[in-house]
Amino acid sequence: MGELTLQFSEPNNEDLLALIAKLDEYLYSLYPSEEVFVVNLDGPKVSDVVFVIAYLEDVSVGCGAYRPLDERTCELKRIFVDPSYRNKGIASRIVSFLEQEAAHAGFTSLLLETGPMQPESIELYKKLGFVEIERFGEYVDCPSSICMGKKLS
Repeated sequence: MGELTLQFSEPNNEDLLALIAKLDEYLYSLYPSEEVFVVNLDGPKVSDVVFVIAYLEDVSVGCGAYRPLDERTCELKRIFVDPSYRNKGIASRIVSFLEQEAAHAGFTSLLLETGPMQPESIELYKKLGFVEIERFGEYVDCPSSICMGKKLS
């Protein structure tokens, strides 16, 4: 594997949009459409979201983001690695990078939502120190939502 770099991104970046489209397609193949939670890239709060793209050499291979929920808590969103680049530690690098950035920005808790059809994601998050928590926010009434959280140091 070549050198992996992580770069901050604007929400309208073509590489980011392509990765998010692949992620959405993947999620819609696993869950009913009413149980897929997307990020509104045209919404007024998108400027609060911190996006990152993982590049392997010059190829965009993964992405992720965090968005503030309140002054102390933020949520991981859109963690995705292109299937042909999985199992190389890229998702761990993206999550760890976003954790560090969130902590540096003053957040003390990091939450996320995933689902039972993504056991690899659940295992990754557990390995990175996340624990299952009660469903929160827009996920409270979603039967397929598994929410997890972690304290940031």
